[in-house]
Amino acid sequence: MGWLTAFFSGLLFGVGLITSGMANAAKVLGFLDIAGKWDPSLAFVMLGAIAIGTVAFLFAKRRKKSLLGLPMQIPADSPVTLRLVLGSAVFGVGWGLAGFCPGPALVALGAGFPKAWAFVVAMLAGMAVFEWLGRAKLNRQRA
Repeated sequence: MGWLTAFFSGLLFGVGLITSGMANAAKVLGFLDIAGKWDPSLAFVMLGAIAIGTVAFLFAKRRKKSLLGLPMQIPADSPVTLRLVLGSAVFGVGWGLAGFCPGPALVALGAGFPKAWAFVVAMLAGMAVFEWLGRAKLNRQRA
């Protein structure tokens, strides 16, 4: 049952990204271009997502188990660190340069957008480098 729920949740998310234009890099770049020909339509998509997410988290915080009977896994508050700020900055720069963030990039890849291939390959390479550096740091700490 869990995999079926995950599948339909992902499908709904992907359809929402396509419908809203979030999988279209040109539309995202138009939203990010506040000094040029700005397209504010994605702001409404984001506000709608924030509103729905806020209600969902308020509902979830009051529950011990999910609607599927699984334990609730609400993210804990964590401090703002330099690593978090730098990671957010890199994410934002990548989003601004390419017009994709990871979820919409995967949807665009499935929809056949050629630019998404370059982004996804670069994203996976970046993830691999991050893991490699993390393991190297862990190995140095153990030695």
